[in-house]
Amino acid sequence: MTVESYEITRAKPSKSSAKEPSGAKPLRRINPTRIMLYSVLLVAAVYYLLPLYVMMMTSLKGLPEIRLGNIFAPPMEVTFAPWAKAWDTACTGLYCEGLKVGFWNSVRITIPSVIMSITIASVNGYALSNWKFKGSEVFFTILIFGSFIPYQVMLYPLVIVTRELGIFGSLQGVIFIHTIFGMPILTLLFRNYFAALPEELFKAARVDGAGFWGIFLKVLVPMSAPIFVVAVILQVTGIWNDFLFGVIFAGVKNFPMTVQLNNIVNTTQGVKEYNVNMAATLLTGAVPLAVYFFSGRFFVRGVAAGAVKG
Repeated sequence: MTVESYEITRAKPSKSSAKEPSGAKPLRRINPTRIMLYSVLLVAAVYYLLPLYVMMMTSLKGLPEIRLGNIFAPPMEVTFAPWAKAWDTACTGLYCEGLKVGFWNSVRITIPSVIMSITIASVNGYALSNWKFKGSEVFFTILIFGSFIPYQVMLYPLVIVTRELGIFGSLQGVIFIHTIFGMPILTLLFRNYFAALPEELFKAARVDGAGFWGIFLKVLVPMSAPIFVVAVILQVTGIWNDFLFGVIFAGVKNFPMTVQLNNIVNTTQGVKEYNVNMAATLLTGAVPLAVYFFSGRFFVRGVAAGAVKG
């Protein structure tokens, strides 16, 4: 055997060594850590889903079956009459018009409040992250400080302000309040998100002649879908589920769905219709539940992206 053939033979790995596994030892499918993790998740899921299950089952039963006391049992005879009554004819105080009036009031409150608060907060966050001005950090600090003040502290001054503006007891008044209280936390989210974007994009747009609005509308907004989805989810769920501002600033004829739900559940006249109450509760929570269900993955992505840089 020549020297060259010997060197080639020695350099070739053997079949046994080529098949040997490398890297970390794979984990077993069942181990104490995984069992503990799934046990905790299962308990949490049952904890949150069990009340929802009881509400759904109760809303599909008649009152005679509810009086039997088997709250966990499925309905022996499914009926949608409680749902129809909760939506159309349930009494919410002096009026027996169901939740439908409150639903459309909530829609008229939520849509403009979401649009206005997100529009203003996105421009604020953009200006505070890319267009520094004298006193910008002080302004940002004051704005964020406002988000930690309890709402109850500001109720009386806001009642006076809305009264002087002539919008107290109207849809415009509650829209104004939701827009104000939505801006601090949304400004923080947008500022952090825009600050985490590559600064070269901003500089390149400036070189190309883009101004304040050109950069915002043509560069940043198309890249910021995740944080806009987060803002929409936060505002829709927060405004839709609000009770305090609705009962104080909206006025009797403009009560949102949550206030109407409270009036249905806490009525003191006649028989306590638990099936109607449960159906009304599920109808009221359907919109935020649907928003989270269809946009949950974007919410997680947007929150993570907005928390990168402060």
